[in-house]
This record gives sequence, structure tokens and C-alpha cells, in this order.
Amino acid sequence: MQAERSLNSIEFLNKRVAEIKQSIVIDKSYYNEFDVKRGLRNADGTGVMAGVTRIGNVRGYYMQDGEKVPIPGQLIYRGIDASDLIEGFTSEGRFGFEETAYLLLFGSLPDRETLTAFTKILEEFRILPDRFFEDMILNAPSNDIMNKLARSTLALYSYDPDPETDVSDIHKELEKALHLIARCPVIVSNAFAVKKHYYDNESLVIHRPKDGLSTAENLLYTMRSDNSFTHDEAKLLDLCLVLHAEHGGGNNSAFACRVLASSGTDIYASISAAVGSLKGPRHGGANKKVMEMFSYIKRDVSNWKDEEELLQYLRKILRKEAASGDGLIYGMGHAVYTLSDPRAVLLKEFAKDLADKKNMLDEFELLETVERLAPSAFAAEQRTEKTMCANVDMYSGLVYKMLDLPNELYTPLFAIARMVGWCAHRIEEVFNSNKIIRPAYKAITPKAVFVPLDKR
Repeated sequence: MQAERSLNSIEFLNKRVAEIKQSIVIDKSYYNEFDVKRGLRNADGTGVMAGVTRIGNVRGYYMQDGEKVPIPGQLIYRGIDASDLIEGFTSEGRFGFEETAYLLLFGSLPDRETLTAFTKILEEFRILPDRFFEDMILNAPSNDIMNKLARSTLALYSYDPDPETDVSDIHKELEKALHLIARCPVIVSNAFAVKKHYYDNESLVIHRPKDGLSTAENLLYTMRSDNSFTHDEAKLLDLCLVLHAEHGGGNNSAFACRVLASSGTDIYASISAAVGSLKGPRHGGANKKVMEMFSYIKRDVSNWKDEEELLQYLRKILRKEAASGDGLIYGMGHAVYTLSDPRAVLLKEFAKDLADKKNMLDEFELLETVERLAPSAFAAEQRTEKTMCANVDMYSGLVYKMLDLPNELYTPLFAIARMVGWCAHRIEEVFNSNKIIRPAYKAITPKAVFVPLDKR
């Protein structure tokens, strides 16, 4: 009976596909007619100014006489260039994610004593609530770790004795944020282990985080069955976390978080919305698409070092004749960065050394070649001379592959890092705005009359 109902519903929907299409298709001329900012973008591609923030900034151009002038990209955390931040802690032989988290949340760099205390608090807050693992992760497995992270984030509301605190109570709001930041890696690690058990038929191995290890070290420690990792691997993963921790209030997931926060809802609802946003292939899921694209390139291009053959293949991708057929070269281009994405530059620099040690220089050099040839492919196929660069997704997927991390963890690792930025934006939004974010939509449906049911 259930199967019959399912077939009936499928038939019902199939018959109405054309009707649905007719009701949802919008002529693109309307966007120009009503000066609609599609994707909250101005006609020149710049973002519509929707707020102000002290947390982060991204720079890839400046405006001169109404025109974009490309500049090398900059990623700035609380006024500090991320490259200077990274140079600072790497030159002192330290991991930097915890220090970065403190900077983004509190607005200044911690001294040694404060950083030690902050790290200890994160260790303490890693512990999941009683029965949370059994009830929310083990007994409700998901084949998608981002799906499980979103559901688990929302479920933490039920384990919080005071989830609906007044948002003006910064102490309680901050405490919830720190719990989310600390618990996120544990949820991802546990969800990954359960996914492997239920969906990949592997033994269930759960590792508890180990005190005294950094976030990056603990991720490798808990995700690997033998707990083993090298210092170089942890150092590179730590760099990834730092580079992904924040990217300005205008990115899709941070904005989603701020939209929900502006309504006055709780922090768990706000953050779960951000997780759902990051899951999308146009946002955090792009790193997986990059690796998928390169799997096609490696399969179809006979000689990776033949630049003409590679260029022609990239042109075929743009013509929707190769790879996944969607016409996109993943890992290239960015909404803000033009000449360079500083995250890609830094990741590329650190990744090359590990690629050499892992005997993966051929793959690394293939990425470099695609990065160099892609603008020519775009110019030839789309007749555009638009300045473009590789974005962070071009190299992050290869880094995770070199770290022996499967692609289903690529976007969750992004989420672990970005949890810091989301929480910082959440706190800034609820303490500074008393207006709900509500953009306008122009209704274009012509006036219609109601027809009685028997006359339709």
C-alpha cells in the first residue's frame, strides 16, 4: 500500500512539472527593469552594503571613477593581516587556531597567560552533554557529515538548561559560543566514525579528544583509527583552520547567521542555518567539487604536462562538454578577490613542501597549471578579459587529500574553523542591531480573480 501511494505521488508530481515551471520562471529582464540587486550584488559585482563589522575584512580591489581596480587580495582579522598573524605564530613554532579564535571573538591578541587559560576552557568545553553521542549521533546516523552537524547544533538547544537567555547577557551568549566552538570538532569526528560504521561497513572506532593537544592535532588524533599524525600534518591542518576561520560578514553563511540572529532567535538556530549554508557547493562545498573536477582531468587528459591539451580540456569544461557537464571550472574566481586570494597563496606555499614529502608533486603542479591556464580558457570561450585568480578551494582539497582525509570531511573541516567567525558575527549582530534583516522582493504576478472550484 505504501509503494502504491508513493507511485501515485510520483505520477501526480510528474504531471505538474510543466505547470510548476511556468509558475516559477522569471524573465531576467525584470531584474534590470526594477533595478534588482541579484544575489545582493550591484551591477559591477560588488556587494550591496548591508551592515558594518569590526570582525573581519576582505580586500581584492578598490573603486576609481566607478571602476574596479584589482589589487592583491588581503584577508584581515580584527585589523591584523592574516598573513602577518600566520607569520607570527609559525615563526614562534606554535599552532595558531586557538589564538585566532580568541582574536576574532575578543578583538585583540591574547598574552601568553590568557591564551593558556582560553585553551584550557576549550578543552573543558569539548565534552558533549550526557547521552548526546548515543541519542543524537550513534542512533541517528547520517551519510552526510554536514547534515549531522547542522542537526546536532540545533539539538544542543535541548541539552542547554537555559537556551533562551536574553541576548543582552553577553556572558551567557559567549559561554554558548565557546561550547559550540569546542564541541564542533568532536561532533564532526564522532559523526564521521558513525558514518563509516553504518554506511561504509567499517568497524566503529570512537576516540575521545586528548587534553594538551591543539584543535588541529586533536582532529587528526580522533579521526585516525591509530591516533597517529606528524607535526607537519598538524601544522598544515592548523593553517587551514586559521585561513577558514572568518571571511567578512558578507559571505553567505555568516550572513545567514546574522539574518537569523537579527530575528532574536537563539544561537543554536542561527549557527545551524550557517552550517546549512556552508554545505552548498557554491559555498563551502566547492572544495569537494574541485577534487571531483580534477578526477575528470586526470582521467581524460593523457599528458598533464601538455599545456595545450590541458587548455583545450578546460575550454571543453566551459562548453559543458567535459567533466561534470555543468560548465564550471571550480577553484577559479571569487566575488571579492581579483589578482589573488591570500588564503590560496598561503595554502599553496605551505602545501608544496608536504606534496614533495608525500610524493604528490605531480598533482600539485597540475593544480598550478590549471590555475595559470584557466583565465585563458575563460577569455577564449566567454570573450572576457575579467581578472581572476585561484580561490582557496583550489588548494584546500589537495591539502586534505595529502592529509589522508576523505572528501566527505572537506566541508565539515571548513565548518569547524568557521564556527569561530559565525559566533563572532552572531554576538556582534545581537548586541548592535534592533532591526530584523528584511530585504524587499518585487512581486510581478499579474492580478488574478478567484474561480470557484466547480468552474476551474
